[in-house]
Amino acid sequence: MKIVVLDSLPLVSEGMSFSVLEKYGTVEVCESSTPEETLERIADADAVFTNKVELRAREFEKARKLKYVGVLATGFNIIDLDEARKHSVVVTNVPTYGTDSVAQFAFALLLELCHHIQRHSDDVLSGAWTESGKWCYWLYPQVELAGKTIGIIGYGRIGQRSGALAKAFGMNVLMYDSYARKELEDERSRYASLDEIFSSSDVIFLHCPLTKETEGIINKENILKMKDGVLIVNNSRGPLVDEAALAEALDSGKVGGAALDVVSSEPISAENPLLKAKNVIITPHISWASYESRKRLFDIAIGNYESFLSGKSVNVVS
Repeated sequence: MKIVVLDSLPLVSEGMSFSVLEKYGTVEVCESSTPEETLERIADADAVFTNKVELRAREFEKARKLKYVGVLATGFNIIDLDEARKHSVVVTNVPTYGTDSVAQFAFALLLELCHHIQRHSDDVLSGAWTESGKWCYWLYPQVELAGKTIGIIGYGRIGQRSGALAKAFGMNVLMYDSYARKELEDERSRYASLDEIFSSSDVIFLHCPLTKETEGIINKENILKMKDGVLIVNNSRGPLVDEAALAEALDSGKVGGAALDVVSSEPISAENPLLKAKNVIITPHISWASYESRKRLFDIAIGNYESFLSGKSVNVVS
């Protein structure tokens, strides 16, 4: 049996190794794979693991022996599931590994928007505080979260964890999800329509999946519905945001600040309008990257494959 890992970076590090699969067959671990390399590597593979390498019709046609694909992520839009079913290939994902890390990172982004801690630290370390002669100063307005309203679009596991953190900061929570669970409502949190979230929120978090309905949900029309100075945080999927519209709103001040861990094309294009926008923070898709989160992902991915081999597949998406 041949097992191929198409793109092991940046998952494998700090003691994580796909060599644990060698008891099941020959393991070929590739740090990355171009489309042509992918076709060559999967040609005689029985099982494939992939994080960002796409498997579409031509890949499934090439991989005649393939029976299993393990997606090393929660999102599985890189796989053509119709083709997988056509070729009787089982596809699994890792649905819950990053809940705590992603929610924590969302708040790290929000707190940076509220306080610009790194910018102030850089200013102090450059000598500006010493030279100012002042006992304190600030370069940006400081924002207190208590009493403000956060609208969370997508109230699954991550959204719920962010909601709990928001309430710990004294915020009121408006929730939007395709599947409302009324038992999650309390005196500080309730479900609301998208229009109410846009019009009433001081802060908006995007924790929803990328679908036809959510693509471009942050667009010019919806931004116009928002409060002046709203803060927007997206560490879900880049295409949820119309980047040109957001850049325009940041430059005009309609949006007071945006913090993004994801963009429409990754790595970010040099032409992305957000790179030159005002009051924006962009990080390189690292919400998931804590050691604890990556270790959970790795362990679940290995478990998915072992369950498949035992005839009791779990986390199947195909």
